Amino acid sequence: MEYNRKNPFPAPYSGNYKLNAEGSKKDTRHAVFSIDGAGWTYECGDSLGVFPKNCPEMTQLLLDKLGIDGSQESQTPDGKTSTVFNRLLTEFNISKVSKKFINWAAKVGGYNELTEIVNDKESLKAFTQDRDIIDFLEKYPLNGVAADDLFAQLGKLQARLYSIASSPKKYPNEIHLTVGVVKLEVNGRERKGVCSTYMADRIQDGECVPTFIQASKTFRLPENAETPIIMIGPGTGIAPFLAFLQDREAIQAEGKNWLFFGDQHQATDFLYGKELNDWKDSGLLNRLDLAFSRDQAEKIYVQDRMYEAGAEFWEWLEAGACVYVCGDAKRMAVDVDNTLKKIIVEFGKIPEDGVEDYVKQMKADGRYLRDVY
Repeated sequence: MEYNRKNPFPAPYSGNYKLNAEGSKKDTRHAVFSIDGAGWTYECGDSLGVFPKNCPEMTQLLLDKLGIDGSQESQTPDGKTSTVFNRLLTEFNISKVSKKFINWAAKVGGYNELTEIVNDKESLKAFTQDRDIIDFLEKYPLNGVAADDLFAQLGKLQARLYSIASSPKKYPNEIHLTVGVVKLEVNGRERKGVCSTYMADRIQDGECVPTFIQASKTFRLPENAETPIIMIGPGTGIAPFLAFLQDREAIQAEGKNWLFFGDQHQATDFLYGKELNDWKDSGLLNRLDLAFSRDQAEKIYVQDRMYEAGAEFWEWLEAGACVYVCGDAKRMAVDVDNTLKKIIVEFGKIPEDGVEDYVKQMKADGRYLRDVY
């Protein structure tokens, strides 16, 4: 039997542990799934898809807001019988307020002003930005709604993708993940990341979770194990580089390895600090550059460390190094890209009007690869 997104593998959960020390403002977990029996062949750089369940408290709160009895029976799409509560828990996106849901609420509740909002793109974006489905129902109550009518307005609960933080060469029967747990207060209520809090707080050890492999088309270690690699992965962006380093260690790759890692405070947020320092001591990591942004008055980030090491960074590029970036797409990846170009111009003496072509060629040659989200 082949396991994939449409036929996910029920992976037993082996638990998680917290990576941040006491006093950190962050909650990052190392989570482990058993894949014994999955028959998967995958590579470093791939992702694990995890199908989560919603928060039970939020599920019940939604039912209470709508006056729906969650214990009543409901038929699932495959013809089986479940309860309304369990279907909401496992099948539907109950956090996002969609255009479809708002249109429906406008008709059912007689809220004419909502029709004007959904018909204007900018108004809709502003309206839904910090408002989840519970916030919406507090302002626009709906009564006497049938469960099947509610289901028809909700999107499907989608799988979440996480970069695999382990090499199949070192852990053939396990997959490790680095998970940033999302919990924040918005409009006076705690919001929870659906999948991150599911893995951190709600899965029981040994419980089977539907999973699948999402293969990467490009985010791969170089075929030539002698090729040097530069990895830039602050925060949870460290995940695939743990796999890379485990893989290079397993095959005793001769290529040099350089890692840039950053987070808020070294004392509390040096994720995998022992492992990284051990690799530095063993020589697997030829360079380890750290950027802890809030350990000094002026914030320092990985791109600052890149520029500080610009001369050597350029030497590695000239030696054919592959550059990998993983993590935040909106800020970090943009800043890293700009710094890379700055290094190429200043230390490589490449004219400014030629730097875009240089970077474009790096991408074409598979030497500048990004896994950003």
